[in-house]
Amino acid sequence: MLPWGVAFVALLALIAMVAGKNFGAAKGSAVDGSANSLPTQAIDGQGAPAGAPFAGGAGGAGAPNIANLSPSERANRLYTRIMEYAEFGKVDSVAFFAPMALASHEMLESPTADERYHFGRIAEVTNNPAVAKAQADTILQGQPENLLGLLLAARAARMTQDNATAKGFDQRLLKVLAAQLATQLEDYQVHRAEIDRAVADAQK
Repeated sequence: MLPWGVAFVALLALIAMVAGKNFGAAKGSAVDGSANSLPTQAIDGQGAPAGAPFAGGAGGAGAPNIANLSPSERANRLYTRIMEYAEFGKVDSVAFFAPMALASHEMLESPTADERYHFGRIAEVTNNPAVAKAQADTILQGQPENLLGLLLAARAARMTQDNATAKGFDQRLLKVLAAQLATQLEDYQVHRAEIDRAVADAQK
């Protein structure tokens, strides 16, 4: 097993141990305890079908050994799961998966702009503005007009009540919006709803 695989298995074992100690929380509540970190119909679909984060085969026959996924695949699945739990208000589940998700992104040797955006969004929903800002800054260093970098930078600034800086990033976003969308970058298509929300906020 590669070194990153060994490290991840160790992290997963630690989180599983913590989960076992907190399994008595009521399932289905917003502050939900680690029991709700398991697949649920509302978030993963009935029996965690294929395509859901950590889903097994058809009918949810069983979760795969995520240690066998590539670092990029693992990070992406964890990002998706964190975002879904955040959308459903599953506060404890977000907190439960956050260390694993952040560690998975830190293990990426050459993260893409999209993966850095994912890293920053996880940091945002777990109230870590420094990490969100760092990822936005890195994206914009290489791609100054990247829409995901600009909207993440604005979000990170607002997390620290730096509204003037946030507004500056908003204006940069609006200025390059049409030209950037015209590139039809796949990352923009995947995150189009988030871009549209950022544009609406910037125009207020």
